[in-house]
Amino acid sequence: MKAIVSIKYGSPDVMEFKEIAKPTHKDDEVLVKVYAAGVNAADWRWLRGDPLVGRFMYGLLKPKNPVLGADIAGVVEAVGANVTAFQPGDAVFGDLSADGFGGFAEYVCARADALALKPANITFEQAAAVPMAAVTALQGLRTTGKIQPGQKVLVNGASGGVGSFAVQIAKAFGTEVTAVVSTRNVAQARSLGADHVIDYTQEDFTQNGQQYDLILAANGYQPISSYKRALSPAGMYVMTGGSNAQMFQAMLLGPWQFRTGTQKMGSGGGGPNQKDLGFVRSLLAAGKIVPVIDRCYPLNQVADAIHYVETGHARGKVVITIGQN
Repeated sequence: MKAIVSIKYGSPDVMEFKEIAKPTHKDDEVLVKVYAAGVNAADWRWLRGDPLVGRFMYGLLKPKNPVLGADIAGVVEAVGANVTAFQPGDAVFGDLSADGFGGFAEYVCARADALALKPANITFEQAAAVPMAAVTALQGLRTTGKIQPGQKVLVNGASGGVGSFAVQIAKAFGTEVTAVVSTRNVAQARSLGADHVIDYTQEDFTQNGQQYDLILAANGYQPISSYKRALSPAGMYVMTGGSNAQMFQAMLLGPWQFRTGTQKMGSGGGGPNQKDLGFVRSLLAAGKIVPVIDRCYPLNQVADAIHYVETGHARGKVVITIGQN
């Protein structure tokens, strides 16, 4: 089969488009013919071995998993002896980041509990854009943020993968949503259902006197003290991503700055979860959330796709199209 292979750490330019052996599924796995794969920040971070401490988990000197690609959508070709949830011909999607990656290829093996049936009302490309970003947004809002109907919710970085899903999921929970984006993404945020849109090039949401019950920071840097100022007295700040500097500050300063008072801070994104993916699937099937896709690239242009995602300017998700569907 054809695949994108990375045998060493480095920029996307170290990736090679080549023929490798088709994988063989185990008893608890399914073999999936991949029709589309989503590109995530996790891909370029693993490719670059960033942060360095992470190499103890994903390979000290070179990547343990030479084929990246966590989010996939495709059709089940074969099932293991212990698999009862799926059968050949089923259209599925899922996040393989806890299952060895492998999505940037024509075929991949995955544990059955990493997958869900693809909703019939979305394409394979749309389905591949969903798992990691939408589940991260859901976990940040519901699991960590304890979102409740009627709350005022702000999503900082509402134009990216996690942020675009967070706006829609927050609306599905019956909240009043404010999206923070750049000028070029204002119209997109409104189209996703945001009640209010703040152009951060024109206005600083931490300085306008408004307060929110829940702030989800999907991207966009603000000091923790600024987030605290924008929270209601019992509000919750949830960080789901950002630069290494942001995450480092959150780990070191967050607990100290939130040590007193009733405001709380947490980190969102607990990793792949089949129940959470199933909940997201129900929202997709009901038309309550719609994936936003910026660009699609063919399999042999994965390096270009990752370069683009690394710029931080993608609107929604970037997807790799593989094979025919």
